[in-house]
Parts: sequence; C-alpha cells; structure tokens
Amino acid sequence: METSIIKVEGMSCEHCVKAVTNALNALDGVESVSVDLTAGTATVVYNPDKSPLGKIKAEIEDQGYDVVD
Repeated sequence: METSIIKVEGMSCEHCVKAVTNALNALDGVESVSVDLTAGTATVVYNPDKSPLGKIKAEIEDQGYDVVD
C-alpha cells in the first residue's frame, strides 16, 4: 500500500468532498480516502498495482476538480 496526498483545487463545499471521496472509494485498490476541504487535499491509501496514482488523479479530474502537481 502507498499513501499520497493530492492537492485538489475547485472544491468549495461538503458536496465536493463527498463527490471526490465516493469516486475514489469506488476505484479498485483504494483502501481509504480522506478529503480535507480547508487544506484542499485528498489523502489516499491505495494499491498502486490496482489503481496507479495517475488513475486516481484522473478520477478526481473526471469529477470536475483540478489536480495540482
């Protein structure tokens, strides 16, 4: 398992937090997700063999938010 903290822009409310959390939790290999609205981050514990970091970032962007590297 790996842990990544991903900077996410565009989240403004609890609905945004739920959208990102639910989308990432639906990915195969994601063990846990913690989204911090104030910090603008998503902390993800995942199996990179099942869901590489690029796939996780793409899922966030598919929800309408920007990933900042």
